[in-house]
Amino acid sequence: MMCPECGHEWNPNEVSAPIETVSDALIVKDSNGAVLQDGDTVILIKDLPVKGASKAIKAGTKVKNIKLTSGDHNIDCKVDGFGAMALKSIFVRKG
Repeated sequence: MMCPECGHEWNPNEVSAPIETVSDALIVKDSNGAVLQDGDTVILIKDLPVKGASKAIKAGTKVKNIKLTSGDHNIDCKVDGFGAMALKSIFVRKG
């Protein structure tokens, strides 16, 4: 499978490292291994290109009030200046 936003390719049969399920509870970890929860604030650790935008989201950008989802892009959020986004937890750290 391939993400239409970032071009990331993955095998849906493989289990992704940042996502764990324990008794039907979704556990998402950031790049440092800290457990994330709905409503947390995170900081991007890398510049992320955005398809259709003229500029990338810069490293150090703070994203507030995240919502966790299952799947490869496991964080739903609103990024100031870009709008609604889906991010991968491996590109953020808890802030």
